[in-house]
Amino acid sequence: MAIKTQKGTKDVLPEENAQWKKILDSAYKIFRQANFKRISTPIFEATELFQRGVGDSTDIVNKEMYSFDKNGHSLTLRPENTAGVVRAFLEHTMQRDIQPVKLWYFGPMFRYERPQAGRQRQFHQIGVEMFGSEDASADADCIYTAVKFFESVGLQNLSVELNSLGCNDCRDKFRAKLKALIEPHLDSLCEDCKKRFETNPLRILDCKNPDCKDVFEKNQILEKLSKLELCEECSNHYEKLKSYLDMLNVKYVENPFLVRGLDYYTRTVFEVKSENLGSQNAVCGGGRYDNLVETLGGPHVPAVGWAVGMERLYSLTEKVEEPKLDYFVVSDNIKEALKLANELRSKDKTAELDYSSRKFAKQIEKAGKISNYAVIVGENELEQGTLTVKNLNTFEQQTVNREEFLKSL
Repeated sequence: MAIKTQKGTKDVLPEENAQWKKILDSAYKIFRQANFKRISTPIFEATELFQRGVGDSTDIVNKEMYSFDKNGHSLTLRPENTAGVVRAFLEHTMQRDIQPVKLWYFGPMFRYERPQAGRQRQFHQIGVEMFGSEDASADADCIYTAVKFFESVGLQNLSVELNSLGCNDCRDKFRAKLKALIEPHLDSLCEDCKKRFETNPLRILDCKNPDCKDVFEKNQILEKLSKLELCEECSNHYEKLKSYLDMLNVKYVENPFLVRGLDYYTRTVFEVKSENLGSQNAVCGGGRYDNLVETLGGPHVPAVGWAVGMERLYSLTEKVEEPKLDYFVVSDNIKEALKLANELRSKDKTAELDYSSRKFAKQIEKAGKISNYAVIVGENELEQGTLTVKNLNTFEQQTVNREEFLKSL
């Protein structure tokens, strides 16, 4: 029996990689314009990094991590990249660099969960992180960069769902009020929500279980909860953020019950959505995490960021065909064909040859499928120092001096 890909993993085939490249090209361009610089961190890290950084109360840490022991050390394939970027930020003392430090990343992540459309056990994320500014302008710039990036890959009718979770003091009051409203109905909630009630009750607001949603609706818990009451400092931060987004013409909708799924968020949380996508309209999510650097053993460094799944973006963007090659060398002399193909490549052109010296007609037929031009090198061309260049779109051809043709490239 042939060995196949493992459940929750997927091969990215050549025809798909053309679209991945287009998305990444946009990422390099948009992020560079905003002074984000790429960082690449290891695929596995110490398990403790995610336990402390992502949070013991999250589904990621409790259920979804791929962890293994090696020589007495517990290691984990990264389920997300923010914790790894913060670890790199501290390890390489970037807090001493000119602030803010603006980084972006791309790479595979791993979570053990039920595979479904657009969600795999090995998936890829693009994300940005900004360290060193606690002003709401940093949040606004991150959000604006996300919107511009998604527009650049062809997504339309974008808006931002926005909330502030406040500081620790704000959340403590909100958490107490939420627990008081939920406790009489706790037995009717799912097992996950019962656990979250003790560890992180805010996460109950993010539960997707329809039975839990029914409990909330029947007992008007959200109506009674109202929105989180922010302290003066957090309220000012949130109002400034909205004014910056207004100035940047970023459409947003306030959602007082948006909490996101990670423990480290403080103040700003957001999701970018496209109105063209129906009920599953979320494209990316992120927020501010002012305490994470400190949690992982560093000084107090405010930070904000977001991430998007590459597979999700791939499913939402227009399919791209791999461009045809510039030239296909047609010859019955493999040695000369190989030489010319690499001369063309050295001129920054794409070129291929036939490695089996088939008949010219077969070679030209193949060339017509994968390239724009056929460059024919037969006995006459070799004797005269010429090339016959055939346009495979118009079928026009001309004989040119080989040396002059290569120089003209």
